[in-house]
Amino acid sequence: MSSKILIETFLEGRLPAEAFAWLKSAADEIASGVDDARFGQLLSVTSRQLGHSARRAWTLTEAELEQAVTLLPGWNPERWTCLEAARVALVLSRSDLTEPSAAVAIESAFRFADEGELCALYRSLGHLPNPEAYLWRAAEGCRTNMVTVFEADVLDTSYPALHFDAVAFNQAVIKALFVGAPLWRLWGLDRRLSPELARMALDLCDERRSAHRHVPAELWLCLGTFAGERGLNALEVELAPHLAMDSIAFDPDSEAGLSARAAVLALGRAGSSERLKELLATAPEPLAAEARRALAGEANQLAWGALRAPALT
Repeated sequence: MSSKILIETFLEGRLPAEAFAWLKSAADEIASGVDDARFGQLLSVTSRQLGHSARRAWTLTEAELEQAVTLLPGWNPERWTCLEAARVALVLSRSDLTEPSAAVAIESAFRFADEGELCALYRSLGHLPNPEAYLWRAAEGCRTNMVTVFEADVLDTSYPALHFDAVAFNQAVIKALFVGAPLWRLWGLDRRLSPELARMALDLCDERRSAHRHVPAELWLCLGTFAGERGLNALEVELAPHLAMDSIAFDPDSEAGLSARAAVLALGRAGSSERLKELLATAPEPLAAEARRALAGEANQLAWGALRAPALT
């Protein structure tokens, strides 16, 4: 099964019959061959043809999400909208996707796209048969000031982990920290950790503290086994104000509380099991709970998603 077919399967039961019929007709028209202007026009008018309700995030079942990740590891369409999915399906309807003409048409669509269209176009990149041909465009998505577009470019997709070089990947990670994107959703992050990324994250940590600003919890994701003495010291600084608190005074959902809890998980990622055992015995319960998780080996990047549970972040 292709991504296009699976997306259309998801959409068929979620769009009104008339809207889905229009989508199939538009996909057939694109497959038969259209010029670049018509291709862009069809992507644009999709919002009007599908209606306002298509702009809301769809609700996929666990089985459907499993189908998606089985088809394309790293793909998580949980936060897509029907409108984005429909536009991706239209992009994937082109019969020339392996030819230079498709790259020209898709780049033209990028140049004239509004924010919503950009999100869909970036979400499509990982599904194209020659994704490496769009590296420049993906890098542009990392430089945008629109958080929604940035997240569509780098989160819930395997594209950055598979195709970005170390420089581009590290820049995407640091940009995510700057804009407050949920870094744990950057697929493959745990496998792309490095001494350079840890250094960059710790430099940002120092900058934040010098400006008397909190350190985002997701920053501690970037250290892993490359924390070193500098990283371990930074983690202890983050924990220090909270260790003397009792469990009642500690606010686990405040920004400071989240960062402290994440720092405990980061100790687990750094292999500091003895320190975790100390925290398990002496720290307030919210921190002890994270020490317990870390000692159980539950400190991969997905653990950061659970820090803000039950909210969908």
